Formats: sequence, C-alpha cells, structure tokens
Amino acid sequence: MLTIAISQINLKVGDFNYNISRILEHYQHASTAKHPVDLVIYPEMTVCGYPPEDLVLLDAFANQAMDSIKQLALKTKNGPAMLVGGIYYNPETGKRYNSAFLLQDGVISARHDKYHRPNYGVFDEKRYFTGGNTPNIIPFKGHKLGILICEDCWQPTTTDLLIRHGAELMISLNASPFEYNKQDERKTIAKHIPVPFIYTNIVGGQDELVFDGHSFASNAHGDVIMQMPQFKEDFGIVSFDDHQLTCTTHQPDTTHCLEETIYQAICLGLKDYVSKNHFNGVVIGMSGGIDSALTAAIAVDSLGPEKVRLIMMPSPYTSNESLTDAKNCADYLGVTLESVNIIPMMESFNKELATLFSGTDVDTTEENMQSRIRGTILMAISNKFNLMVITTGNKSEMATGYATLYGDMCGGYNALKDVYKTQVFDLAKWRNTQNKVIPENIISKPPTAELKDNQKDEDSLPNYNDLDKILKMILEEKKSSQDIINASDFDPQTVKKIAHLIKISEYKRRQAPPGVKISRLAFGRDRRLPLVSGYNL
Repeated sequence: MLTIAISQINLKVGDFNYNISRILEHYQHASTAKHPVDLVIYPEMTVCGYPPEDLVLLDAFANQAMDSIKQLALKTKNGPAMLVGGIYYNPETGKRYNSAFLLQDGVISARHDKYHRPNYGVFDEKRYFTGGNTPNIIPFKGHKLGILICEDCWQPTTTDLLIRHGAELMISLNASPFEYNKQDERKTIAKHIPVPFIYTNIVGGQDELVFDGHSFASNAHGDVIMQMPQFKEDFGIVSFDDHQLTCTTHQPDTTHCLEETIYQAICLGLKDYVSKNHFNGVVIGMSGGIDSALTAAIAVDSLGPEKVRLIMMPSPYTSNESLTDAKNCADYLGVTLESVNIIPMMESFNKELATLFSGTDVDTTEENMQSRIRGTILMAISNKFNLMVITTGNKSEMATGYATLYGDMCGGYNALKDVYKTQVFDLAKWRNTQNKVIPENIISKPPTAELKDNQKDEDSLPNYNDLDKILKMILEEKKSSQDIINASDFDPQTVKKIAHLIKISEYKRRQAPPGVKISRLAFGRDRRLPLVSGYNL
C-alpha cells in the first residue's frame, strides 16, 4: 500500500529560499503524520513559483531552480519520497523543461517533462520550455505511476497513452489559475481516466492570477473521494492499494455560491499582491458609491482594518448623501474615514489655466481634472506611508473607457478590474449577507461619478444590465457587433457605440493597473489587441 500526502501550497515566484522552506514545512508534516507517508506530492513549478515568465530565460535562474531540486533531493535520504515541480535545465543545449521530479533516497530518481505546453490565454509556455518526449511510466515501490503536468491531463491522447502503458495511478501536478466554474471542468477530467486520479494545485495570488487550490482525488469511476478547500493552504492524505484509492483525511467539498467564490478569489489576489510586494497596507479613495465601498470591504477582509486607509476627497459636486454613505460604510468596516478637500486645488488649477483655456467651453477636461487631483493626493499618501493605492474601477468601466487616465485609474492594483458592474452589485449584496458593511443606500441609488451637477452613469452609458450583456458577447464570446445585432434585440446603434468605445479605450487599458483575473477572458494577458488599428469590432 502507498500512503500519499498531497500538498496545496502558496509560493513566491523567484524566491527559492522561501519556497524551499514551505516545501520542507509540508514535508516535515508528512514525515510526522500518524500513518507513515511514502510519497509527498507538490504542484507544478513548486520550487520557483508560477508563472516565472521571462525569469526562466535567465541562466542563473534556471541553474538555481536545478540546484533547489538537488537540495530537496538530499532531504529524502531518511524520509518519504517527493514528487515536486520545477525546471529541468540543460546548460549544454540551453533547453529548459517544465518538469516533475521524483526525489527518493537522496537523489533524483526519475523525471517527467511536460509534454503539452499551453500557449493560449494567460499561458506562454512555448516561449520558455521545450516539450517533453512521449509520456512514460514512473515506477515507484512496485506501482506504475502515470505523471502529468497540468495541460497534459486535459489531453486525452496523453492519458490514454499512459493507460496503455499500464499506469495504475494517475497524478497531475498543476498551476491552474482560478476562473469561476472552472472546478467543475477540472472534475470532468477524472471521468475520462479509468484509474484513480490525484490532482494537486497551487494556491495564492501572483500578479493578475489567483490560484484556488481545490486539489482533489478521485476513484477509477471518476467519483471525487477527497476535496481540499479553496483559497488556502492545506494538506491531505490518501492511500493507494490494489488499484483502489481511499481517503484517510476526510475533507468534504463544501458548496460555495458563485458570489462567495469570486469574493474569496479577489480577497486572496489582493492580499498576496500587497503582502508579496511588501507594502504596509492600502489606501482607497472613497466616493460614497458602490465600487469604492465594495473595494474597501474587500481590502478590510483581506488585510484587516488596521492596514486600510479610506480617503474622502469632496468637490463642489459631491452630495451630502455621498458624504453620509461613505462615512457609514467606513464605520461599518471599522476604519476612520479621512477627508481632503479638493475645492481649493480645483480653483487653483482653473485660475492658472484660465488664459490657456480662454474662449473654450467647460467640458470633460474640467471633470477629469478633479479625478486627477484625487489621484495625486492618493499617490502622495502612498509615497509617504508605503501604502498601495487600490483603484476602484470595474470591468464595465474599463471596457468602455468610463474612467480617467492618471485619475481614478491611478494606482497599483485594481480589485474589481475583471468584475462587471452588475457583478459588483451582486457581490455587495452577498457580502452584506455575512454582516452588513455596505449601506443599503449605496446599493440602491443610481451610480454617478459626481464630476458635474446631476450626473448619472446612464447619461453616458446604456443601463448596466444591457451593457454587461453586450460586453460579455464582444469580449468573452468574441462576437462582432454585427453578429450581436443580427442575433439579438439590442438597438444597433447602442451595440456599435459600445464596440467603438471598447476599441478607442485600448490605450487606457494598456496603462491600467493590474487586477485579479476571475473570468474566462480578462483584460491584460488574456486579451492583446493593437493600440493602433483600423479594424472595427
């Protein structure tokens, strides 16, 4: 019988010492478990973190990755074996491989190189890695293990080949980013593999990606017998004997609603981005609107109220309602709301620009000036106290350019970057079911930027229900505006306007801060369009 420990671990890209310490901490836990463990399984690219991107192309980085594997191998002289992800680097050929290493009795006893290298969406593995040879079986203590690395397990030709070669247990090492509803897709893999299957995944935030963990094990019928939790490190143990996999640490698959899952993903992504970049905390500009209120709630839930500063920056167009709503929200969150009056700064700007602007009408220039003053204030606070500015724009605004470059887009990270406006409302309502942190008036009142008198978002944009439906069709379903017009009841001019706004706002998104990816297609690595283009969407 094999007793196998599954490690679900949070890593830091490029921090080999940190990653090795976390690996050995889990290894020590396995070594002292109640039942002796034969093998500890770690996720893809454990020693260097994922994705390391162009760091892989640095010889020193690749060499250090190899040295880390050798260092870990020595730890197995008097303990369980390890199956760990890393980089295999051949200095003579210069080739690099995304590999899984079996470390046993103090040495590297076997290696599997990733066969299928994903090159779509957020993945660029053909840029960095050479593909492995035909997958083969790794023998271990009388058993035949079929080793897969992430994309390998999604390809039936690979798993079928391993089955034909006699694989008794399939093990997949993964660095699979979170997308909502993706876990259901992962579990379908098990249904097509006629032997027991172990799927282990990393957890934690890395730049715009967040990894949800959710490692699991299934029997030969594809039934999940062990499910590890989402969004936190964990450790599980299964036993394999007589072609059967059993779970000795029962961790049930707790059902979470979609809003809770998305909220947890955003919280983890923000927390790790701030902490791994060594900021003392965050600063957020409060407006009295739903986007800043939800962002503040996420920040407090991620980092704690002591690491969050909330700044109100009223102008002549800021309503008393907004001042009250922002104060109430801050009180609910346990954070003091500070205030900086921007009216004197607006007056100073207007005075100094009066000659240059003589003979022109007041327009969006003056509106954007308010937003840019606020951005300057927030960045000053950021510089002074080592706090990251968290912007508050949502995906609907980022898509249509309903945001001010160097103004409300000014910051280091955007928690809501991949969250449509309609989802913002859904998340705010869900968060209030846990305990009330967002005043009801913020959720119910019409959205407004408050940059001029009586302004409402729908003065410039369609209602958000229609807008988000059209945006999803253009962005995620990759439909043309004409396809949408032909297949829907939306007003043709509205569809064309939205497609045009998406196109002309590309330059803004290219300069926008990073943010947590939660959808199938997020702005950033997922979507790369030219800034200058004559093509109409």
